[in-house]
Amino acid sequence: MTPLDRIREQVTNNAIVLYMKGTPQFPQCGFSSRAAQVLQACGVKDFLAVNVLADPEIFENLKYYANWPTFPQLYVKGELIGGSDIMIEMYQKGEIQKLLEEAQTA
Repeated sequence: MTPLDRIREQVTNNAIVLYMKGTPQFPQCGFSSRAAQVLQACGVKDFLAVNVLADPEIFENLKYYANWPTFPQLYVKGELIGGSDIMIEMYQKGEIQKLLEEAQTA
């Protein structure tokens, strides 16, 4: 299985996927920390967190999957939502809460 196939499988088989540096418990950069905090603030408990620092193939190939060069990357129901700045903006507007709630109940 190629790295892109693994990424495709992860984002299609999990309602919510966060590709980040580190883990939600021990983020390795401020952007990843903020992304994990947004999910926590929205009450999301069941999601796949992928530590890109622990998986060099994912780290190198994720930027090609959705043409998004930076981390973190949030996928909901297979669709790229964006990084931490977009997540925070959506949270402040009240948009990401509904999106995540629907993904968890579907």
